[in-house]
Amino acid sequence: MMDRTEFKKFFKTPGVVILPVIHVLDFEQTARNIMIAATEGVPGVFLINHDFPYPQLLPIVQQVRQRFPALWFGVNFLGVTGRDAFPVLGGLSAQGVKVDAYWADDARIDECADQQKEADDIAAIRESSGWDGLYFGGTAFKKQREVEAMKYGLSARIASRYMDSVTTSGVATGKPAALSKIEAFRRGCGDIPLAVASGVTPDNIGDYGKVVDAILVATGINHPGDFYNIDPARLQRLISIAHRVSISRGNEAGPGQ
Repeated sequence: MMDRTEFKKFFKTPGVVILPVIHVLDFEQTARNIMIAATEGVPGVFLINHDFPYPQLLPIVQQVRQRFPALWFGVNFLGVTGRDAFPVLGGLSAQGVKVDAYWADDARIDECADQQKEADDIAAIRESSGWDGLYFGGTAFKKQREVEAMKYGLSARIASRYMDSVTTSGVATGKPAALSKIEAFRRGCGDIPLAVASGVTPDNIGDYGKVVDAILVATGINHPGDFYNIDPARLQRLISIAHRVSISRGNEAGPGQ
């Protein structure tokens, strides 16, 4: 499991890692958006199946890997936890189809329980699956079981034992998370990477980029009113502001920090 410094070194950036999320329709639309993201210099992308069951995404995943053999990309099988996803990813890996990361909306963390049976079971399945990618685990995530604000820090602290990047969000797609929530998660995660996966735009990344390590972003960089296609100008602006935030963070840390 990486710490925050190792995570950023892995993605070859001193600051926040920008990972565009592509809402997949078909291979050609996916490939077109991958090319836009790559042209703007992001380190990778996530693919998600909003419009069809996840098995229909698998042939597209195979096509993406064939067309882009060096691309870092992850997937989100909508509504599927690691219990079912990790064996599928292990099967793809055995076929020579490398998927670099899995993002689950629900990592099955229970801040009210003494034992984390479901999260432990998922960890065991991940270990036995043969898949060795990064796990971005949704915690207090949109459209899942509601978590009391006073327990955000505890949720993050528990989650940090199970995944490579604790991942949280606002209340819905395109809705920013309250900064107080993100700050509570930051404290709870300690030195484990933290990602936010909704509502980040060029207008508010200056706030989030000071706290999180990765931003999974779709609506904030897509053409206005378009759920499926990246606007290169918006992505470029997001990256530019994130870079300035990174420089500012470095200056605030001071020499040797």
